[in-house]
Amino acid sequence: MKISLSIMATALLLASCGSSNQNTTKQTQSKTPVDPTQYGNTITSDELKELLYTYASDEFEGRETGEPGQKKAVNYLKDQYLKMGIPSPLSGDDYFQEVPLQKQKSPTVELAVNGSTLDNYSDFIVFGSAESQTLNISEVVYAGYGIDTKNHSDYKDINVKGKIVLVKAGEPKDSDGNYVTSGTTEDTKWSSGRAALASKRDAAKANGAKAILFLNQGMLTQYGSYFKSIAEAGTAGRITLKSNEPSMLFMVVGEKLAQAIHPDIMTSDTVKKISTKITGSITSKSEDVSSENVVAFIKGTEKPDEILVISAHLDHEGIKDGKVYNGADDDGSGTVAILEIAEAFKTAANDGNGPKRSILFLHVTGEEKGLLGSRHYADNDPIFSLKSTVADLNIDMIGRTDPKREGERNYIYLIGSDKLSTELHNISEAMNTKYTNIELDYTYNDDNDPNRFYYRSDHYNFAKNNIPVIFYFNGTHDDYHQPSDTPDKIEYDLLENRTRLVFYTAWEVANRDARLIVDKAKTE
Repeated sequence: MKISLSIMATALLLASCGSSNQNTTKQTQSKTPVDPTQYGNTITSDELKELLYTYASDEFEGRETGEPGQKKAVNYLKDQYLKMGIPSPLSGDDYFQEVPLQKQKSPTVELAVNGSTLDNYSDFIVFGSAESQTLNISEVVYAGYGIDTKNHSDYKDINVKGKIVLVKAGEPKDSDGNYVTSGTTEDTKWSSGRAALASKRDAAKANGAKAILFLNQGMLTQYGSYFKSIAEAGTAGRITLKSNEPSMLFMVVGEKLAQAIHPDIMTSDTVKKISTKITGSITSKSEDVSSENVVAFIKGTEKPDEILVISAHLDHEGIKDGKVYNGADDDGSGTVAILEIAEAFKTAANDGNGPKRSILFLHVTGEEKGLLGSRHYADNDPIFSLKSTVADLNIDMIGRTDPKREGERNYIYLIGSDKLSTELHNISEAMNTKYTNIELDYTYNDDNDPNRFYYRSDHYNFAKNNIPVIFYFNGTHDDYHQPSDTPDKIEYDLLENRTRLVFYTAWEVANRDARLIVDKAKTE
């Protein structure tokens, strides 16, 4: 099994951690140490079941982002916090952090290059949700293949800040036939399909470009007719998060358009500025979507400016073909776990044993659409400074068992616990050893995990900012993202003990004297 601490190391850590009340200030040293089990034991399978049978019922219509069922869900969560007497970190009874979203639709585009009119979907596609704008461009920067790495950069000798950049598909090779960025013949992120599209877009953005024209005739041919049919049908595309910054215009263009700007583009790799005349207009057809995160807050008694976040996503898949996707495990289980954890901390606070650090209970929207609610919190509008955020404990699916572990029920997959803070990992194991005795499985913590679960839930938007995280996860099952993910299939004894594990870990992190040490911070 994958438990990494030796018995001796765990014992030593327990001696140093133990009850968080061993880390007392002069003011509280005379107090009797608090046994957190009196609060952990308030987390019960019966209460979790009662909450989940409501939250994952057909009444909530699958909690689709921006739809009526999601509105019912956020109001239900708000009502629970009001009943518990846990306030919002916002004003008054406002428990909702608005998350600006939109459903993408293909814009209407009129475009001409040097007097030659081009056709939308045949000569170019506008990717993403472009803002309405008038085009009157007199210069384009040709940046070759648009690659930017340590050993090869098309941007090293030219400034593209605020410019329109034209790049082409592919990657140059050396005299031995190897790609210049890797030194091998294997495709790289610069040469392979959609990975190249994203890599070249991101490189242009990182260098300050305001728009990118990506010459890829194959991709244009592949997607042009599809995008055209979607536009003609008036169908909305995926839901995306609006940024606080203006979005970068991103167009995939064909050879006709690219050669109208740079006739030698197919044979020349030389980076240069090109005088040209691009005129036209873009009219956005995208629709705004109303959605919100739910936030509740217990203020710390000694270190109120240090924030522990406990998160789970509140949304699911909605209704498809008349069937409600209840999402009892994904992520009803994490949602009700947070409610029970919040109640346990509130009970402690009512007894005069409030946490030293503040705790933010964060229910995020739009996880199923691309971690949108947590990305808005981290990237656009953190209620509390990320620098003052000590950790995020993220709960996403903890009510079932993975079929791969048949007969081994008492486990939980932990992901990310040791990636930024060795201390957080050690605390997690120590709390489990002392209080819950669950088998901690690190299978999906592997950097080479092909499922890439580390990047697929809301903790990642904290981790990318060097905030220590733990992602609690029971693995997938046959009912994952199916209408059969219903509350009657939840194993409530497991849900109870796993929720308690999160609570005891949160208790220790919130109450220890020293803030967690981030000893594995990532640098760009």
